[in-house]
Amino acid sequence: MIIGSVLNPVNSSMIAVALVPIGAAFGAPPSRTAWLVSALYLATAVGQPVVGRLVDTYGPRRLYLIGTALVGVAGLLGALAPSLGALIAARVLIGFGTSAAYPASMYLTRSEAERTGLKSPAGVLTALSVANQTVVVIGPTLGGLLIGAGGWRLIFTVNIPLSLACLVLGSLRLPKHPFRAADAADAPNAADAPDAVATPDAVATPPAKRAVDVPGMLLFAAMLVSMMLFLMEPGVAELYLLGLTAAAGTGLALRELRVREPFIDLRVLGGNLPMLATFLRQFLGFTAVYGFLYGFTQWLEEGRGLHASAAGLLLLPLSLSALIVSSVTGRREAVRAKLVVGSVVQIVACALLLVVGSGSPVWLLAGVGLLMGIPQGLNGLANQNALYRQADADRMGSAAGLLRTFTYLGALGASAATATFFAHGADTHGLHELALFMLVGAVLLLVATLLDRSLRTITPTTSATPTTPVSGKA
Repeated sequence: MIIGSVLNPVNSSMIAVALVPIGAAFGAPPSRTAWLVSALYLATAVGQPVVGRLVDTYGPRRLYLIGTALVGVAGLLGALAPSLGALIAARVLIGFGTSAAYPASMYLTRSEAERTGLKSPAGVLTALSVANQTVVVIGPTLGGLLIGAGGWRLIFTVNIPLSLACLVLGSLRLPKHPFRAADAADAPNAADAPDAVATPDAVATPPAKRAVDVPGMLLFAAMLVSMMLFLMEPGVAELYLLGLTAAAGTGLALRELRVREPFIDLRVLGGNLPMLATFLRQFLGFTAVYGFLYGFTQWLEEGRGLHASAAGLLLLPLSLSALIVSSVTGRREAVRAKLVVGSVVQIVACALLLVVGSGSPVWLLAGVGLLMGIPQGLNGLANQNALYRQADADRMGSAAGLLRTFTYLGALGASAATATFFAHGADTHGLHELALFMLVGAVLLLVATLLDRSLRTITPTTSATPTTPVSGKA
């Protein structure tokens, strides 16, 4: 589960230090290499909830294996790509391929908790959060080392051994028929065997066959793609994309409210305001995170004049602080406290970027990264734990996919902002404008957290009773 979940964040972050050398290799300006970032997020933002819904329908094993195999194929394509277009195609395949592992992992974690009757598996959720959130910030360091060792193509070849590991371990360990929450009433003595472990040969009820809402998925994809294309290059000439977004969204709403097995159950989603608030916080928090990850990294290479490997190493304190914070605080849910502390520290870190310049000492640059790693470790973990409590168990895969979608909507917003503020190069003036943009997002995150009263009700489960979704007003 952890190795599969690593595939997406490591691919989304390693590219940050490779944009400049890839542009030099193909003679492409930043406006074209930016598609290497946007293409993956576009594919992932669409793919995560779609694949998550398929996980809810067919179970995690099949989707996990198909997705991780596709990542290996895409890694080979990227390593051999003769042009920037082929490289962008490889990134699209990586985006779709990595859409399976995280929803599958969240679904399997929840189904195992339901099967055994154990309390919330804080250790497993923490491990997943560390894999998904802190690997994002380890990626630039790893990418810089790989580029220094053998060039930018190595950041694609790393997918091949990871994909093979996922295929072998997934085939051996993932259950063929995971436990479903609906089967809890028919599973006596589940709590009598707390040490039971799911295996591929475990006897369990196969997922009930459900209709797959293909038209709903297509309308959702059309809505999301048109909206994100506008975000990538906002302007008057692109306003028609917002019209397409509204039309597709209207069609999606009309269909999902009528169909028996909707792709996105709008009635349930609309009645679960706490979960909607979690999606909003994920968007706001990761807009600042990815703004820093891409904007600050590009500035280190162009504005500060560092080599890609040196820029990656300078982000190592960010990686370490995120890893330490997630590991130390992971055993305690404390969702609201983590979000408050994380948003406040994010505000401070963004404010510090306003005083950074081309002559700033290395210790100050590393210190800003150290601070930014704290909200990276806290906010993602807190939102994941909140979603685990708020989502319906039988729709955990699609809910987890939607959480990832809002993560990458934040990434796309940050990418659009970076392209706007660095239109004439990653200079210090552009960095300061980007910092103001990130600061606004961090302040809104704090406000959204303080106004969400439902966060006060999220407390650890102490009994062996399966968890139930949190409902109420945000």
